Amino acid sequence: MTLPVVAIVGRPNVGKSTLLNRIVGRRAAIVEEKPGVTRDRKEVEGEWSGRRFTVVDTGGWQAKGSALDDKVSRQSERAWQDADVVLFVADASVGVTADDRDVAAKLRGREGPLLLVANKVDGESREGEAWELLKLGLGDPWPVSALHGRRTGDLLDEIVRLLPAPTAEELEVEPVYGDDDLTPDATLPDVPAVAIVGRPNVGKSTLFNRLIGDERAVVHDLPGTTRDTIDTEVETAEGRLRFIDTAGMRRKSKIDEGTEYYSLVRALQAIDDADIAVLVIDATEGVTHQDQRLAERVDAAGCPIVVLLNKWELLDAEARQDMLFQVRDRLHFLAQSPVLKGSALSGKGIHRILPALAEAVESYHRRVPTGALNKVLQAAQAAQPPPQGRVLYGTQGATDPPTFTLFTNRDLPASYVRYLERRIREHFGFGNTPLKIRVRNRSS
Repeated sequence: MTLPVVAIVGRPNVGKSTLLNRIVGRRAAIVEEKPGVTRDRKEVEGEWSGRRFTVVDTGGWQAKGSALDDKVSRQSERAWQDADVVLFVADASVGVTADDRDVAAKLRGREGPLLLVANKVDGESREGEAWELLKLGLGDPWPVSALHGRRTGDLLDEIVRLLPAPTAEELEVEPVYGDDDLTPDATLPDVPAVAIVGRPNVGKSTLFNRLIGDERAVVHDLPGTTRDTIDTEVETAEGRLRFIDTAGMRRKSKIDEGTEYYSLVRALQAIDDADIAVLVIDATEGVTHQDQRLAERVDAAGCPIVVLLNKWELLDAEARQDMLFQVRDRLHFLAQSPVLKGSALSGKGIHRILPALAEAVESYHRRVPTGALNKVLQAAQAAQPPPQGRVLYGTQGATDPPTFTLFTNRDLPASYVRYLERRIREHFGFGNTPLKIRVRNRSS
């Protein structure tokens, strides 16, 4: 269902992300007291007085800046062009700046509701500061404090009043509320979540934009461009999927600023909550030690992994053979995972990702009949009897990932449990899906 869109725009460091967190009632966006933390468009669902809407946080708009700043500004412009209601946030404690004037000039030509939000008005003594924003020619300012919540309820009342009339589809659907442990932008659980992970600057955001068919994420050759996780649901030939772009992950010892630390936390949370992960590796740099560590972390989360060797077209024949050897040698613990070669930039080979994801998701949710499982266990024991004890019977207790409990009359060696896991995987075609095998000794 398409909800009305409220875009939060303005120059850097005026409190846009803080206002988004206040509107949705949780810490959905990373906030830090320095400019440039937000770079991509981040969409989060909000609700007020029974109306649901999508809130879009944007990076700070700047008239002059680096090539990266220009890309961030274009993302902000796309957000306010597509929005039903625009919140132009200015810092009342600073007053009108040149960038404020430039943004206001662009917004004056836009059709549709617009609210001028005077942020950082923390008390009545600062009310007068808000009225300087009248110089922007965008009407009366709404004095609020996003940090303390002052008068944000009044602002939300006005936002809801300005939203377009609810559609019949919107009226028929009851709001879905989750608990505080859900990740930001959480959606219905039947939509598989695909986390795109990797080291900084390996092409994750380029792949994210390619898969969703839109430039949602800012792409730049500066490592660490993506700061926060952003996600989008897409209807694909393999069904509906939710793709999550994550920040590049480095060793904790290399992280020296608060923003990057919180980016790492969000990325790890996305991995833990994902149904499947796409591990992006820069084929021109080979499989690094950090790639290994990250692959181990994703594997430990218990979700299937699809490995993409990005920038494959830049390698010659000898380099390609060496790269495949590195994958077999350094990522041997992902032996069941498909390894795809392609280019997120050109799109070559990317069409193979969706079928691999669909197969992995189906296996992740698969449940096998108890009778068929026990026939496999009996045949496996007949072909290779355990050195001690035997499996009396087995059951599948859970999915996501498939979890099996084997009831035995004695403890089984770990090597034999791995043998049984391999037989179960091969017979039922679980592919690269992680399996959990639990052994219960009935005699103990």
